[in-house]
Amino acid sequence: MAQTSALLTLMIAAARKAARALARDFGEVEHLQVSRKGPADFVTTADMKAEKTLFEELSKARPGYGFLMEERGAVEGTDKTHRWIVDPLDGTTNFMHGLPHFAISIALEREGELVAGVVYNVPRDELFWAEKGQGAYLNDRRLRVAARADLASAVIATGIPFLGRDGHDVFLGEAARVMAKVSGVRRWGAASLDLAYLAAGRFDGFWERGLAPWDVAAGAVLVREAGGFAREIDGGDFMQSGAIVAANERLLPLLTALLRTRAD
Repeated sequence: MAQTSALLTLMIAAARKAARALARDFGEVEHLQVSRKGPADFVTTADMKAEKTLFEELSKARPGYGFLMEERGAVEGTDKTHRWIVDPLDGTTNFMHGLPHFAISIALEREGELVAGVVYNVPRDELFWAEKGQGAYLNDRRLRVAARADLASAVIATGIPFLGRDGHDVFLGEAARVMAKVSGVRRWGAASLDLAYLAAGRFDGFWERGLAPWDVAAGAVLVREAGGFAREIDGGDFMQSGAIVAANERLLPLLTALLRTRAD
């Protein structure tokens, strides 16, 4: 692996430790205990176990840092300038259905700025990592966003609002406009991996509304360090609104314009 800082070494080690149990549980997915957290939104024992491992490993190494985690929410730290933003299992529905596409996502926020991110694609053993000013990597390989400059040749990833979520009509309008202009649209069910794949040049763009900070924080670092851009769809702060669009410099304004266009 390329040389990593002490910070990234810690984040990667925590992700790999949590991933071992996730991989074992995925192999026995039919035996998992499942409780309903809301319509079409499941939390599993595997999810909770992974989050506990990540919390313990990161707390041990950086005891003052705060946390924002999917299951336990905000945890205040004595160090008010640093906060871990963690999704222990992005792609829970995929996981529960035996679909091998899910990830662990860890980001570090320093004084309100995202400065490091790790997205670990557990089933494929693909480790995406990035730190401010140091570039983005997949295992040992330096990443760059794809250079496509026209929507007609672009493959765009997205997320579809599910049962119990608002925004179905908005999404259908956006999807119709995007589909009419691009080579293809993909919905894989894990926003952190959509952004990681964008950083790796596998996707050319991504948009979704209704996301949480832990869905996008690490992936946004990867995209930025791979030469791409992540923005709020309507011009605000995607960490606050959960509405994100990401692409290279040429495609970002084209994709954003499609998303902002409303039918009369």
